[in-house]
Amino acid sequence: MISHLIDPAILGFVLIGVMLFAIFIGFPISFTLIFLGFVFGYLGFGKLVFYLMTLQFSMVMTEQTLAAVPLFVFMGIMMEQAGLMERLFSAFQMMLARVKGSLYYAVLFVSVIFAAATGIVGASVTILGIMAAKSMNRSGYDVKLAAGTITAGGTLGILIPPSIMLVVMGPIMEIPVTDLFAAAIVPGILLACLYAAYTTLRCFLNPKLGPPIPEELRTTDLKKLWLEFFLGLVPPAALVFAALGSILFGFATPTEAAGCGAGGALLLSLAYKKLTFKKLQDALVKTLEISALIMVLVAASNFFGAVFARLGTPMVLTDFLLSLEMNKYLILGMIMVMIFLLGWPLEWVPIVMIVVPIILPLVEALEFNLTWFAILVAVNLQTAWLSPPVALSAYFLKGVVPSWDLKDIYLGMMQFMVIQVIGLVIIILYPKIVLWLPTLLYGQ
Repeated sequence: MISHLIDPAILGFVLIGVMLFAIFIGFPISFTLIFLGFVFGYLGFGKLVFYLMTLQFSMVMTEQTLAAVPLFVFMGIMMEQAGLMERLFSAFQMMLARVKGSLYYAVLFVSVIFAAATGIVGASVTILGIMAAKSMNRSGYDVKLAAGTITAGGTLGILIPPSIMLVVMGPIMEIPVTDLFAAAIVPGILLACLYAAYTTLRCFLNPKLGPPIPEELRTTDLKKLWLEFFLGLVPPAALVFAALGSILFGFATPTEAAGCGAGGALLLSLAYKKLTFKKLQDALVKTLEISALIMVLVAASNFFGAVFARLGTPMVLTDFLLSLEMNKYLILGMIMVMIFLLGWPLEWVPIVMIVVPIILPLVEALEFNLTWFAILVAVNLQTAWLSPPVALSAYFLKGVVPSWDLKDIYLGMMQFMVIQVIGLVIIILYPKIVLWLPTLLYGQ
C-alpha cells in the first residue's frame, strides 16, 4: 500500500484533480467515479475498498426516498404529453392581450406551474419554446428578452418542488426531503417575481420590447377563454398540490406522493384523450433512461465520496480553512463562487453528488443551517443552466426555434443569470426567505 509512503489526505487531493481532469476531457462520470474510487481507495487503505463499495451501493439502492425519482420523472413526462400547458399558455396570453409584455408574463406563469409538474428542465424549456416563440415572433417581441424569459422560466423546474434535484440532495446531505421541498417554494416564487419585475421594467422603459398582442390575434369569446384557462390550470395544479401538499403536511412520504402523482398524471392524459400505447411506451422508456442514469450516478458518487472521506482530505481542508480565521460568510462566498464556476462546464448531477459531500464537513463546522445551504446550492446551480458556453437551455431552445440566433439567446440568458445571482444574494442576506415555511410547518 502506498499510504505508508504518502499521506492519504494528499492522495485525496490527487484524486479530486484526476477526477476533474477525466470529467472535463469527456470520460463518462459514473464509470470514472467508480474506477478512481477503486484505484485510490486500494492505494489508500487496501482491500477495505471492496467492502466500502458493496456497502455504499446497497445503501443507495435501498434508500426509500430515491424511489420517488422515477415516479416524479414519469409524472412530469405524462403531464408534458397531456398537452395541458399549451391550453394554459394560450388562454393566459389572451386574457392579458392588451397588456405590454403579456407574453413574458404568460411564459413565467406557465413555467411556474410546469416547474411544479415536472422537474425536467429540458422538457420545460423545449415546450415553452414551442408554445411561446411563434406568438412572440408574430407580435414583434425582442428576441433576446424572449429567449431569456423562456430559458430562465424553464430552469425553475430544478428548484420548485417536486424537484428531482432536491429528492437526490436530501439523502446526500441527510436532510428530510420534506424540509427541502418546503424551503424551496418561496425562493422559487421569489425568482419568478424577480424575472417578471425585470421584464416589466424593460417593457416600461422601451414598449417596443413587448408590444400588446395584435388586434387580429385576440379572441372575443370570453366564455370559451375562461373555460380553456380553467381546463389548462385546475387539473395540473390540483395534481401538483395534492402530491406536494400530502408531502408537506405529512400525509404521505415523498415516494408515496410521487406514486399518487404518477397515477394522477396517467389518468389526466387519459381524460384529455392524449394517451396512446406508443406514448405510454415512450414515457416508460424515457423514465427508465433518466432514472437509471441518476441512480447509477448517485451510487457511484456515494462510493467516491466515501473513499474521499476515508482518505481524510475533507477534514484536512476544513481544518485549513478554519485555521485562516476568515469571516464565515467570506468562506460561504468562496464556496458559492466555486459552485457557480463549476456549473459552467458541469451539470447539477456531478456537483450535487461529488462537490457537495466534499464541502459538507466545512459547512457543518461553520454552523450554517444545512437546509438553507442546500437551497443556496440549488439556486446557484440554476444559474448554471443559463451560463455559456455549456448552458444546455440555449441548445434546447435553439433546437425548437432555429430562426433565433444562438448569440441572441446567450445574451438574453445572461441578463437573467444576473437576476438569479441577485436572487441568490437576497437569500444569503435574508435566510428567513428559505426557513420561514419549514419552520411554520415543522417548527424547527
